Amino acid sequence: MSAGPLGGSEPNRVTPGRVVAAASVLGLLGVAAGAFGAHALRDAVPATDLAIWKTAAHYQQLHAAVLLGVAALGRDGFSKALRVASVAFVIGIVIFAGTLDAIVLGGPRILGAVTPLGGLCLMAGWAALVVHGVALGRRPRG
Repeated sequence: MSAGPLGGSEPNRVTPGRVVAAASVLGLLGVAAGAFGAHALRDAVPATDLAIWKTAAHYQQLHAAVLLGVAALGRDGFSKALRVASVAFVIGIVIFAGTLDAIVLGGPRILGAVTPLGGLCLMAGWAALVVHGVALGRRPRG
């Protein structure tokens, strides 16, 4: 089996520690991207491209924080839904923000056709959290 974005495709490979590490790296890079956009790109690219950059940095930072919440939800064990959410958010961040950043930095505009796949992964992460939440609601209290 090939390794996935959080260390492997085996269910026990997606752990709270790995999710925190991934979230932290993505959050750090999101802040760096935001600063780069505000300072280095502000006068170097058209306003429309700067808006694209800001969207990418915003979504990256937001979903990095969400990943921290997923890690907290899984501190006593990751359900399948939390594993799916974790992987979907990481892949979604990389594809969504990565393609937008690449476009602004001069990459081919055709990358914009790939960007929605990142958005779909982000939505899949949120859908997996819905599944996890519903499952929590069905657990017996005690």
